[in-house]
Amino acid sequence: MKSIYKFLVVISIFICNTPAQDTLIFKQNYIPYPDTTLIFSPTSTGEEMPLMILLHGWSGTYAQWNSIIDLNSAAEEYGFLIVCPDGFYDSYYVDSPVNPNVQFEKFFWSDLIPKLLEDFNVDRENIFISGLSMGGHGAISLFLKQPDFFKAAGSTSGVLNLSDFPNRPSIKVSHGDFNKYYVSWRKNSSYYLLDNFTEKSKWMIIDCGTDDFFYKCNIEFYEKCKKLNLNVKFISQAGNHSRGYWSNSIWNHFNFFKTLIEENIPN
Repeated sequence: MKSIYKFLVVISIFICNTPAQDTLIFKQNYIPYPDTTLIFSPTSTGEEMPLMILLHGWSGTYAQWNSIIDLNSAAEEYGFLIVCPDGFYDSYYVDSPVNPNVQFEKFFWSDLIPKLLEDFNVDRENIFISGLSMGGHGAISLFLKQPDFFKAAGSTSGVLNLSDFPNRPSIKVSHGDFNKYYVSWRKNSSYYLLDNFTEKSKWMIIDCGTDDFFYKCNIEFYEKCKKLNLNVKFISQAGNHSRGYWSNSIWNHFNFFKTLIEENIPN
């Protein structure tokens, strides 16, 4: 089923009316298949560009975000270099303890990021990351693990505590059985990563629909941030776990990140 799904998504790229301006393809023995990454950049700039990395949700691909919103238009409007890597269907954007061929973090830091910094005129003081659902988990967890690299991070409908869903088959694929790999589940959960996060000048933006099955873990994540005196903007609004919700919610992230740049909030 996965191969059929990927085939259909590849077809959708060619018929989409807002094609990416650049495409990168990475091949490594520690990722399950070549990673296709879509790049959208503003056309009228010779200056350094803020970088926004957008991560897709479970069962999605690199094409998901551009099928939800027009990323070419977003790049033009905000002046961002927008990058959409593939999360390998169900990697949860971590180095899997059970599958040596699914090492997303290694790919992210060893391949994707160096290539972006080498090939594009990135403003290294203004690098952001966000994502939906599984991608929300990925964005916040990557940020909490390596805060020096990012200016801020966001999550929409994110799985911010993996341990709340020990029987969820999609998480078991990347993390293994909860009882056997309990330590890995915790160390990769954003909720627990907060315990060792000391960069209190950094910002996060979190949102989740009130009818979303991840709403409770988002509320708990926000409450823990406030208890730890961390900078977090939380948006609780009507909605569920759907494309319709994400097509509206992600603009809050674009606007929030743009404000951090304009107000010259220190990195």
